[in-house]
Amino acid sequence: MYDQNHLAHAISCASDGRHDATFLTDARNGKVTTYGDFWANAERMAAALVALGLKPGDRVAVQAPKEPAMLELYVGTVLAGGVFLPLNTAYTPDEVSYFLGDASPHVFVCDPPKLDALAHVAQNTGVGYVLTLGEGESGTLTAARDAQRAGFIAVPRAPLDLAAILYTSGTTGRSKGAMLTHRALASNSATLRDYWRFTNSDVLIHALPIFHTHGLFVATNVTLMAGGAAIFMPGFDAGAIIDAMPQATALMGVPTFYTRLLQDDRLAEASRNMRLFISGSAPLLADTHAQWQSVTGHAILERYGMTETNMNTSNPYEGERRAGTVGLPLPGVEVKVCDPETGRDLPTGGIGMLEVRGDNVFAGYWQMPEKTAEELRDDGWFITGDLAMIDADGYVTIVGRDKDLIITGGFNVYPKEVEGVIDDLPGVVESAVIGVPHPDFGEAVVAVVVAAPGASVDEDVIIDGMSHGLAKFKQPKRVIIVDALPRNTMGKVQKSIMRETYADLLMG
Repeated sequence: MYDQNHLAHAISCASDGRHDATFLTDARNGKVTTYGDFWANAERMAAALVALGLKPGDRVAVQAPKEPAMLELYVGTVLAGGVFLPLNTAYTPDEVSYFLGDASPHVFVCDPPKLDALAHVAQNTGVGYVLTLGEGESGTLTAARDAQRAGFIAVPRAPLDLAAILYTSGTTGRSKGAMLTHRALASNSATLRDYWRFTNSDVLIHALPIFHTHGLFVATNVTLMAGGAAIFMPGFDAGAIIDAMPQATALMGVPTFYTRLLQDDRLAEASRNMRLFISGSAPLLADTHAQWQSVTGHAILERYGMTETNMNTSNPYEGERRAGTVGLPLPGVEVKVCDPETGRDLPTGGIGMLEVRGDNVFAGYWQMPEKTAEELRDDGWFITGDLAMIDADGYVTIVGRDKDLIITGGFNVYPKEVEGVIDDLPGVVESAVIGVPHPDFGEAVVAVVVAAPGASVDEDVIIDGMSHGLAKFKQPKRVIIVDALPRNTMGKVQKSIMRETYADLLMG
């Protein structure tokens, strides 16, 4: 259907000749999108983008609700030779301004209620065109799509041409745009389809966001590449997922999904038709793994990936799914553990920096050659920033990670960015942001703040002062006011001490 180097070719082959087969069923209203309808609309999206002057390599940014049309826009962008740039719907206008300014998209698509605030941001950052996509597929984007005809001829792309950019936070607080190629996305999706045994008989419960690699490039691409179907949900709803299980075969989720589903007494009966439960984006507690198996008879399959690499490892489909590990290297992916100081390979069982190499690895950071050189070696090895151990059987265990990173509900939060907002508030001398265990989100953001003498600073003041500048998932669940931050003899703030001190803060 499309050129073999093209991502669109890889994700369309399984549905060739199956135009009447179901691709998506909207969980809200039961509306069915067939493969024929989906690909026709994706081609119309491509034609609409080209009509707006989109050229190969131009970026298309989108911050919009989870709708089938957003998936059509993703594939349409790829067909048109563009680079898809999804943005978290929780990002504030201030945050969106950075992404638009950095990526310089030709087209920006936003939710209609946010148009007034974001149109000004887009104008100031030089965006060419602003369209809208809202709930129920309302807005000017679908109108532009429907004005075009299907049958768009895909713009030729080479394997190493960019298909998408996903932004991931950096330890300096400045977000980095991970450049993902046609080869990286296509190869990883094909590997996952085969490794997890997805076929056109599968029905995936799709409750993940599609601005994130998990929901977009894992859940969606694997379903397309297998020619399967998906029950398309606007977000996580435990009751809706339980209701969908008898008609489904697979679920992909973050650990929070599983902890909440375990609270539903109907889980054991509802899950009888399911064949596979996959977890990722944050560490899955061994206790959750054990509880799930006890209730459902299924062992959750935990895997490990990153924005920059898609998926790197997975527990096996057949074989032991070891709780507390992220499994074995995927076919075509190499992993090794190295001494963080010297870069030398460590022996089996040694704890060090995890590095990965394969076709799945990104092409570098957008407009950050120095940062790319720091993390992506000339020989293709990517330094993940995660501390890991590989045992004698090849199973990988993530034992730590970049000490500043917090993963809450599957989303990455880097303290430096949050600290910058807190430190700018009146009456704040300094702050330290840490992650502490949380029974639902895995980790939660906590801020430890030093106030100026006599300043009227308390928890409510800090939280209120952050409410407009940061996405909700980045905002602290608790704020602790202290006289001074713990430091070592060199004056460095000791976050490890604070993590120990407040480890039980939110577990009661």
